[in-house]
Formats: sequence, structure tokens, C-alpha cells
Amino acid sequence: MVTRVATVAFQGIEAVPVDVQVQLSPGKPGLLIVGLPDKAVKESGERVRAALYASGLGLPPKRIIVNLAPADLPKEGSH
Repeated sequence: MVTRVATVAFQGIEAVPVDVQVQLSPGKPGLLIVGLPDKAVKESGERVRAALYASGLGLPPKRIIVNLAPADLPKEGSH
């Protein structure tokens, strides 16, 4: 299953379109974020996991891959 969301990354004052693609697949459970994310973006996976756990939910027991395209554009910060 693949889900797509359109968002933006900022380069100075310009907003550059970013396509976020999320795929759930069988395999060892885990969360992988690819597409040139900075440390804050990579840490967001743990923040999401903690928020779900605190609300009584959890991540599905599947492999979750989050692709931030285009891959050559650095993604930074919480936006």
C-alpha cells in the first residue's frame, strides 16, 4: 500500500514542492525515512511513535518506508 501527500520544503524564502510517499510492506517492523532528511526529520519517527503510544495506539507490525522526493533536495526542520 502506497500513500502520497504533497507538501513543501523551504529554500530560503522559496517553497519547493515535496512529494511524501509512505509504503507499508511485510518484513521486519520498523520505520525508515529516506530522501535526504536532516536529523530533526529523522527524529520525527520517534516522536510519532511516542505520540501514538501515549494515545493508546501503535505502529502496525509492518515495515514502514517514508520517501521524501525529490531526493536531491535537503529537507530540514519540522515543516
